[in-house]
Amino acid sequence: MSQTSTPDAGTVIVVGAGLSGIATAIGAALHGLKVLVLESSDMVGGAAAFSGGQVWVGDNHVARREGLSDTPALAEQYVRSIAHDHPELLDEAAMLRWLAVSPLAVRHWEAVGAIRWAVIPGLADYHNEAPGAQPAGRYLTNQVIDGSVLGAWREKVRVSPYFPVGTTYAEMFTKGRRLTQVGDEDGTGESAQTQGFGMPENRDNRAGAAQGDPLTFGTGVFGSFLARALQLPGIEIRLQHPVTALLRDADGVVRGVRAQGPDGAVEFNGPVVLATSTYDWDPELVQELVGLGPDDFGSVAPRSVRGDGIRLARGVGAAVVKLPATCIPMLPGWKTTTGVGYAYGPDYAMPHAMIVDRTGRRYCDDSYWVDIVSRTMNPADPHLPFFLVFDEQHHAKYGLGATPPGGAYPEGMVESAPTLRALAERLGIDGAALEQTAARFSANARDGIDPDFGRGTVDYVRRFAGDPSHKPSPVLGPIEKPPFFGFRLRFVGTGIGSSGVHIDGDGHVLDTAGKVIPGLHAVGSVAAYTTMGTGYNSGFALGRGLTLAYQVSQELAGVPVVV
Repeated sequence: MSQTSTPDAGTVIVVGAGLSGIATAIGAALHGLKVLVLESSDMVGGAAAFSGGQVWVGDNHVARREGLSDTPALAEQYVRSIAHDHPELLDEAAMLRWLAVSPLAVRHWEAVGAIRWAVIPGLADYHNEAPGAQPAGRYLTNQVIDGSVLGAWREKVRVSPYFPVGTTYAEMFTKGRRLTQVGDEDGTGESAQTQGFGMPENRDNRAGAAQGDPLTFGTGVFGSFLARALQLPGIEIRLQHPVTALLRDADGVVRGVRAQGPDGAVEFNGPVVLATSTYDWDPELVQELVGLGPDDFGSVAPRSVRGDGIRLARGVGAAVVKLPATCIPMLPGWKTTTGVGYAYGPDYAMPHAMIVDRTGRRYCDDSYWVDIVSRTMNPADPHLPFFLVFDEQHHAKYGLGATPPGGAYPEGMVESAPTLRALAERLGIDGAALEQTAARFSANARDGIDPDFGRGTVDYVRRFAGDPSHKPSPVLGPIEKPPFFGFRLRFVGTGIGSSGVHIDGDGHVLDTAGKVIPGLHAVGSVAAYTTMGTGYNSGFALGRGLTLAYQVSQELAGVPVVV
């Protein structure tokens, strides 16, 4: 039998203590509402804390104050141009609402002290060839904060095992993401995990770094918002309180939740905001929404990301929108002993590496996850299973995941052979074709070009994923020095599933008839990305999440956003 807790009138129940959930709590509390945040795990931060902390916002005030120009028309043109494959999946009204409100939202969060924004320097839109794309200014992240501002909560914040937390983007771009992760400035080759936050020993002297415990990337963005939430007495965060059901009254209005606390089941009353991220760690939902089994899918999101919000919403009649697997922000990855058990690039985008299918042939721009996903998962021409192949130059210069340059790969993870043909036999792919593929790839790589699939032509990849010291291209190098290495890749989710709960442009959850379910909102990646259809750009997830948090919190306080 459940205990019933009836908070004071005006209490908002937020399910999930990630970035979107905490931002919603801040917005509501600043208007005098009481907020109860229920988190299923014993940590806070969600998938956002594991991310690169990129927040994409067109025509934002931060870029303008740094002397960069943009317009709402260009931002709209860009989103439209990358969402053209399936126009029927693009919610026109929601897209326009997001583009109009997002600049107001990021200005609001800075004005209320939730974050101090900075533009990520020189980072271009993913699809630099698309109309409306900008070479810089749309990616925001936090100015470095010191973890000590979080007090006792610091130990409850997830720290990304995938980004060198403590360094800044400017510092990472100087050395390259991969080399920043695997070693310090003295070349010790220690992994980001062994460095604590991925920082070298002289971190306090690094330009841009805060003293003590600098938090950057997704960990820093979330930490900034959490620090503000902790200053507001109207917010209560309860960990290890998984919500098991949404409660409705006789009129169908969602009136609260049932949660499983340490002392048993308990019910809480109030309007509900779902902020539980997506489905990465639920194999049934992965199979349903992505079409991949455990041999071809893993995740780098926290293990608490398991589809809770989707199941809760379905329990009260909510619709779930399924977007094509070809547009899901997944990355080529592999099983590992670090993080949550899976890892992903930018190893595949470094020089001296390529991706092939079982025929031993390349089929995509294998430095660019967007093209990799689209072509590998193409139902008309699928390329599963797929494999990463690289040589001793890659091994000696870059390592792999937590393996430092020149280090020994974990037993059973990587196959090795003295020739490409022998490697192909061990991987179960066509050896003669692999030799031919590598020969052509290498000849072109020496000239820094890829006439077959355009590897190295995406500005975002060149800036964010490659080796800036490698010439003539940061992502192209011949594969010719034995021994040769390879392994079967799998796709890993990032906590941005694209498919999810159907919402409108203001975060209201919709039922299967397209009608609003009263008393229920959704923010963050629990909600389907109909806002931008099949188009995706890094930073859309956090940008939309913070925008919805602003809209929903304002509406719950009785002051909806008017543009």
